[in-house]
Amino acid sequence: MGVAVSAGRDISAVSYGRNGDGIDLYSHRTNAQVRREKRMIDVLIAGGGYVGLSLTVSLKKAAPHLAVTVVDGAPEGAWKKDERASAVASAAERMLDVLGVWDAIVPEAEPILRMVITDSKAADPVRPVFLTFEGDGGDGRPFAHMVPNTAMVGALRTACSDLGVSIRQSTMVESFKSGEHAVVVTLGGGETIETRLLVACDGVRSKLREAAGIKVVEFDYGQSGIVTTVEHERPHEGTAEEHFLPAGPFATLPLKNNRSSLVWTESTFDAERLVKADDFLFEEELERRFGHKLGHLKVVGGRRAFPLGLTLARDFVAPRFALAGDAAHGIHPISGQGLNLGFKDVAALAETIVDADRLGLDIGSLAVLERYQSWRRFDTFRMGVTTDVLNRLFSNDITPIRIARDVGLGIVDRLPSLKNFFIRQAAGVAGEGDPRLLSGQPI
Repeated sequence: MGVAVSAGRDISAVSYGRNGDGIDLYSHRTNAQVRREKRMIDVLIAGGGYVGLSLTVSLKKAAPHLAVTVVDGAPEGAWKKDERASAVASAAERMLDVLGVWDAIVPEAEPILRMVITDSKAADPVRPVFLTFEGDGGDGRPFAHMVPNTAMVGALRTACSDLGVSIRQSTMVESFKSGEHAVVVTLGGGETIETRLLVACDGVRSKLREAAGIKVVEFDYGQSGIVTTVEHERPHEGTAEEHFLPAGPFATLPLKNNRSSLVWTESTFDAERLVKADDFLFEEELERRFGHKLGHLKVVGGRRAFPLGLTLARDFVAPRFALAGDAAHGIHPISGQGLNLGFKDVAALAETIVDADRLGLDIGSLAVLERYQSWRRFDTFRMGVTTDVLNRLFSNDITPIRIARDVGLGIVDRLPSLKNFFIRQAAGVAGEGDPRLLSGQPI
């Protein structure tokens, strides 16, 4: 059992033992003394996407004294070539607002005012609407916005620069070794850095997760998501549509200037065939699914296919190591919640680190990091199971199942209280005990 006396983040703490994992909860030396003696940084974040960058901004906004370094294996400027857009839920918008970056993003953001769900075949001349969602996240904000990835990452990179954090581009964490007081991280080229905590934000195929010995639950759906952008004659009026087709969901999501982002699910074989097809064949297949309600369509972005599967890490933390974003979980895009799960990770991990630092605790100890894991693991597992069930339920053309799901959609559409529940879920509305950033409160 340990007894600590603390009047601030760098007041020394006295330890009378270790926790059950054999890790010191407190130290006779202050955090500042440890950093000076070891010449170490506080947090090293591997990955320069929206998760790694928003975690950096969250930490530096709440605790400017923390030494944070970001390393990103992508070449300089690679993020500017990302043509994708993402659905940012209302709760994530609140978080970005608190971090001071939403004002830079909002000129490029298109609100989703209405969601329409149909269940049909591509050849059906009429697609009956079974379910519509309209409303907000409870505070007048749209329940989500569509945001180009370049706008989001660009705003976060600017915020990092303003906070004095440099992003080390074109270098990766090659290996690391966790010790009692620090992690020794080896970068490409052989440079070593000591850090109190290493956070892996390096994607769904995370090499750092594997190096940490963290196992995953993994399943390949045999599907790929085709992502592209189209321009249309008539305005979408802020309406997003999700058509459940036998091969998988076909989602159209509103962007600025009479454009829509598409997430088009097909079998992996068909998706690869369509991506490689000429423009005429691709647009013909696209029109069969999109329809003509918005007039003539024109593909204005590149097209890529991403394999779809379910990946859930069995653990989110290890001594002096944490997973966040896709490194911790990869889910089917059927619910549009992949990005928002990552932002929830950021909000929980940042609050865990900052609260521990203010108490004079060791931010890399397993005892501290367990708070983050308990906060996020169940919610992530629940969302992973939900998207898995939805994909299996709707990505088929079995008549009895189709009838049952259509009846279910119709029932939901006629129950306002149930619809409101789903809207709040889509908006990511924070509940009691959720991280403060998600409800628009600073850490």
